[in-house]
Amino acid sequence: MLETLTGQQDEQLVINMGPQHPSTHGVLRLVLNLDGETVTEARTVIGYLHTGIEKNLEFRTWTQGTTFVTRMDYLAPIFNETAYCMGVEKLLGITDQIPERAQAIRVMMMELTRISSHMVAIGTFGMELGATTPFLFGSREREMVLDVMEYITGLRMNMAYVRPGGVSVDLPAGAVDKVGELLKVMPGRIKDMRKMLDANPVYLARTKDIAYLDLTGCMALGVTGPMLRAAGLPWDLRKSQPYCGYETYEFDVPTEKSADVYGRYLVRVAEMEESLKIIEQALDRLSGPLKGGRVMVDDKKIGWPAQLALGPDGLGNSPDHIAHIMSGSMEALIHHFKLVTEGFRVPAGQAYASVESPRGELGAHVVSDGGTRPYRVHFRDPSFTNLQAMPATCEGGMVADVISAVASIDPVMGGVDR
Repeated sequence: MLETLTGQQDEQLVINMGPQHPSTHGVLRLVLNLDGETVTEARTVIGYLHTGIEKNLEFRTWTQGTTFVTRMDYLAPIFNETAYCMGVEKLLGITDQIPERAQAIRVMMMELTRISSHMVAIGTFGMELGATTPFLFGSREREMVLDVMEYITGLRMNMAYVRPGGVSVDLPAGAVDKVGELLKVMPGRIKDMRKMLDANPVYLARTKDIAYLDLTGCMALGVTGPMLRAAGLPWDLRKSQPYCGYETYEFDVPTEKSADVYGRYLVRVAEMEESLKIIEQALDRLSGPLKGGRVMVDDKKIGWPAQLALGPDGLGNSPDHIAHIMSGSMEALIHHFKLVTEGFRVPAGQAYASVESPRGELGAHVVSDGGTRPYRVHFRDPSFTNLQAMPATCEGGMVADVISAVASIDPVMGGVDR
């Protein structure tokens, strides 16, 4: 019971939403102060999914680090890997030596991942508002992307496919056709999602003018990604601070002026359409001028795995490489053994590398003391930063709108609690 200025008693209710509530993205806890159904105060409580990934990296080689970082934002694993590897490559001074084919593969894989991540964001959002069809549609489309991922990398998620110096293995035979088939089907599927939600009166009632956060608020809180672009600022690292050759691709940065939940939805759908354009351009390069090119740096003291091939027992070292290290060169065998067991050394220093993930700026601050393991790795995860906007978007609104607000932020707790 709270006493007001007039001496009257005002009854407020403190409720917990989560940490297992499906509308709080699983393991996020919200503590809400309610006056009736109006939220007067909102607080986020995190840490329920703590993995210690950043600390674990200090006890693994630089290459093994990709296996850990890929599990942070588990809806965007390729982005985690690319940011980390770009940081390591900066310290090694080999950023300009990454083969063009490897860069094009990274771009294609990141944009495929962006589509699959946004499909989860829009699909789960629909389900949280009580509509199961968007979730079924989003899951179906994401499954198509994951099938392609599995075909190329061997795994659906957490692939550890991007490595310092390039990517672990070249595209398998038929991968270009697989992606080409997806490009034929996906535009129609995105259009179906638009038909279902863009002008849906119930959806509009739950999203328009809800969880308003203008550009000033976004800038004050360090918000990036679709939330920031829905407030009208076309800030996208692929355009403003290009990496992996994004400056050579033609695409637009979608923005909206509404600064509400509906605007964030529109930005995400438009981003998927732009991603399809980028994937098509990358595919043309991979099947054309870059066909047959290298996917790992030439420096044999850094590039690992050296040569992989698909054999009857799955993915492993190529027969040529095995023949070379086992019978052709003792020095090569020693080097291979040292590279696998100990790893390469990275010059002392620190570097920051960032990519535009589906949720905003994902940056890796990588520190080396000159050894074969990271001294420190810290990630600037957009889910963690954007989650600060939760009180600003919820306070003063209805408790039902808290669900819309959190879903429009699209936090992934693996990235928050890393």
